[in-house]
Amino acid sequence: MPLPTPPNKLGNLLSPDEYKAKAVTPARSTAKKPAREGESADSADYGRANVATPMAHAANAATTLWPVPAVESPPAAQPAPAPARGRRTRQTAALLQPVPAGRAQLETDAAQAQLDAQPVVARAPAARQPTAETAPAPAAAARGTTRKKRGTGATPAEVQKLFVLDTNVLMHDPSCLFRFEEHDVYLPMMTLEELDDHKKGMSEVARNARQVSRTLDALVANAGDMADGISLARLGSREASGRLYFQTRLTAIERVEGLPEGKADNQILGVVRALQRDRADRQVVLVSKDINMRIKAHALGLPAEDYFNDQVLEDSDLLYTGIRALPQDFWTRHAKGMESWQDTKTGTTYYRVTGPLCASMLVNEFVYLEPQNGEPAFHALVRELNGKTALLQTLRDYGHHKNNVWGITARNREQNFALNLLMNPEIDFVTLLGQAGTGKTLVALAAGLAQVLDDKRYNEIIVTRATVPVGEDIGFLPGTEEEKMQPWMGAFDDNLEVLQKTDDAAGEWGRAATQELIRSRLKIKSMNFMRGRTFVDKYLIIDEAQNLTPKQMKTLVTRAGPGTKIICLGNIAQIDTPYLTEGSSGLTYVVDRFKGWAHSGHVTLARGERSRLADYASEIL
Repeated sequence: MPLPTPPNKLGNLLSPDEYKAKAVTPARSTAKKPAREGESADSADYGRANVATPMAHAANAATTLWPVPAVESPPAAQPAPAPARGRRTRQTAALLQPVPAGRAQLETDAAQAQLDAQPVVARAPAARQPTAETAPAPAAAARGTTRKKRGTGATPAEVQKLFVLDTNVLMHDPSCLFRFEEHDVYLPMMTLEELDDHKKGMSEVARNARQVSRTLDALVANAGDMADGISLARLGSREASGRLYFQTRLTAIERVEGLPEGKADNQILGVVRALQRDRADRQVVLVSKDINMRIKAHALGLPAEDYFNDQVLEDSDLLYTGIRALPQDFWTRHAKGMESWQDTKTGTTYYRVTGPLCASMLVNEFVYLEPQNGEPAFHALVRELNGKTALLQTLRDYGHHKNNVWGITARNREQNFALNLLMNPEIDFVTLLGQAGTGKTLVALAAGLAQVLDDKRYNEIIVTRATVPVGEDIGFLPGTEEEKMQPWMGAFDDNLEVLQKTDDAAGEWGRAATQELIRSRLKIKSMNFMRGRTFVDKYLIIDEAQNLTPKQMKTLVTRAGPGTKIICLGNIAQIDTPYLTEGSSGLTYVVDRFKGWAHSGHVTLARGERSRLADYASEIL
């Protein structure tokens, strides 16, 4: 039997099953039926179902169909011996019988008319088996019918998204316009109105609103026709390659039924729905930090999502703890080539070990081995890393009363790790995380007093915190800056009372003198007046750091001058700032960015030491 006609370069190759089916077909007469006008000799010989099928995929893959040139029939092959005609052979032979030319023309013309009547819609790519009923006839290709590309096995280009920004996203991250990579950004007119309403004041939100306005002004300057969009790369951003669009047509937007018309959120939802209707070629997505706004959008069938660019971690459980438990066979697997020596001045022992576990360690990460077989526990700090080689340094035991810090001793392993960081002059930045009652403020304040009053390493202690209330605001407070901050510093006053009671031998007069000395070296500052300052030889404590945004945290940390140490305390489970989450908190941000730096350290305190009542309440409530 003759071989199948070679497929056109725009078509798809026949599957092995089709070749196999043709090979087992019994021999038929080689006499050709007369071909109708407009058909090639090959299509008349093998039937339109065999020749038109490869061209169906070619029609889907090309925008314009060109006439198919007639291919000369290959020389007839020797007829193969007819096999036993089983059920499957009879079915295959029936499928491969030549189709009468008149019948094929009627079927293909009807299929072509049905395709022309259907509206062209975007379809997802799907792998379909070629059939004779849906294949367009070569005559249609000869007419030069132009079609849009339909879904075939080829993967279409990714649809470019159009992100509509809510006002709270701009005020949360002033640089958010440049965080959407190749996608475009759309700003409704109501978003600009809300930006104008929030630009006045000294708050962080007002500063962000003013910064966004300046950025928009720089983009709009000499931009030309704004209806065509403004390139976000004009300001030198390497991340953004999309365009910025404004709501230039101030026509009435159809209001969303069932929602109040005058509310700004509802007007933005109306803009999103109008864009989704008018721009069917784009995937319109609303981006908002407002949870209720996103819920309303989903209820109306509009795509909406949170602003994820500032999310450091998707899951707070994956946050770096600064502590690593070593396996029990650590020394067995890493003993080969180990070196050890001791510093006679400090009594510190160093171990240089090589092994597979060292490659995953970080500088200034604490490692420990639980006591086993009567051997003491092993606690160390990773001082250096070089590939699979790590230098481990043993720690000072601040749990012993001889090594107390301002009368305070470590009550658990994590507190001992924290005091080693706080008392180390080579560590400039320390972050302490932990639940309520784990001793974060107490150990930080004790280490500060010991290094300011005893070691004379720093000049004074500066304490600050974010003034975010848990409940309702109490209004304006009278007095100086320190007097205004005093209600927020109750936690430090409580810890100072504990530290003053540790010196029982001093007596009442001695404790009073100590209290005055402490007050003279401890300053309380407001975060609102930190910008532009430089702290030299200071011990700076930032309390409740989980309520700070990454931008606020950057402002505070960059205030450090020579000889200054900064300690950040917080609990990411107690965030009171609106639109701030565990993944986007400034405290989470600095923990993740500073890990592995040779002059910073982090410890997560896990065990509560306040009281048995507080510990039990934190577990059951």
